Amino acid sequence: MQAEKRKLIAMRISSGILAAALVGVAAAAASAQQQGRYDSPQVAFEQGLGAYKAGDETMAIPALTEAAAKGNPSAKFYAEFYLARLYSETAGAVANRTKAFMLFRKLADENLGIDPDDTQRAPFVAKALIALAGYARAGVKEIDLAPNPRRAADYLNHAAIVFGDKEAQFELARTYLSGDATGDDVKRGLHYLVTLTQESYPAAQALLADLLWNGRHVKKDEERALALITMAVESAPAHERMWIEETYHNIYCATAQGTRQEADGIIARWRRLFAQAAAEPTDRLGGRELLPDRQCANGESIAVRRAGKTGAVAAAPPPAPAPAEVIKGSAVPLGFRAAGAADPAAKK
Repeated sequence: MQAEKRKLIAMRISSGILAAALVGVAAAAASAQQQGRYDSPQVAFEQGLGAYKAGDETMAIPALTEAAAKGNPSAKFYAEFYLARLYSETAGAVANRTKAFMLFRKLADENLGIDPDDTQRAPFVAKALIALAGYARAGVKEIDLAPNPRRAADYLNHAAIVFGDKEAQFELARTYLSGDATGDDVKRGLHYLVTLTQESYPAAQALLADLLWNGRHVKKDEERALALITMAVESAPAHERMWIEETYHNIYCATAQGTRQEADGIIARWRRLFAQAAAEPTDRLGGRELLPDRQCANGESIAVRRAGKTGAVAAAPPPAPAPAEVIKGSAVPLGFRAAGAADPAAKK
């Protein structure tokens, strides 16, 4: 009976009414409490988080709901965040865009002014803002929320600038460089991409590689494109791996042996300049995502080496690129330059 009531409540959520969206959360908490499943809200949170990490939505939702309703401020904050994550996973059986949006908005509204140096909460608030940007960009038809690209950009800017979130910076870069972007937007986009590239952010490396390969917004450079996409594919996270591997496949198979040798030399140098690559990527369950082996059209196999299998150890922060490798007014290293721009080294 309680389950049917929660389902009916969720179907009747109307536009802009946060309280109605949270009724289902309260009902689920009451149900769990009546059944005596949890000794305390803290236990409920720990069980819910464990179930979330294990991919058990059936166990995670009631436990996290109990913690969100009855826990201390800290448990409540994290429980609401993980509930929002569960509801936002569109492939899951419990997907609910309305609940996810309302919970992410609640988290953002209540924590927008926290100290960006708060290493406990700030990263979670940034991720809530990124999620809100996605909803604002596409809209939420279930509550008549119209698409609002400007609001989406505001969310991303706050997450990127105030909280320094790399994912938000990448999304901004992609936004700035989309369509027929010109002028200042291109400069901003390239600035974010290059900065993230030096920090070994795989998606930024892959996107910059694609721009270099196609000569879009930057001067075409096949060697650097192959070097970048190779580094990106080595440490691509599970949720980005499909498109990064596809980009790697397209670039690698179209390059000649001489280009590959040149790229190897560039990679060796960049490994000394860029931040240490991330460890072996895993999915939410802690395992490798399985993808089929790739081959070029001529039958040549493509071997993808992964970070974490190279025997590398933690490295000190990379040194700043030499002045001759940086475009004036932009953190664009190692010879990257906007299409049509003069080579800074030629001015020496």
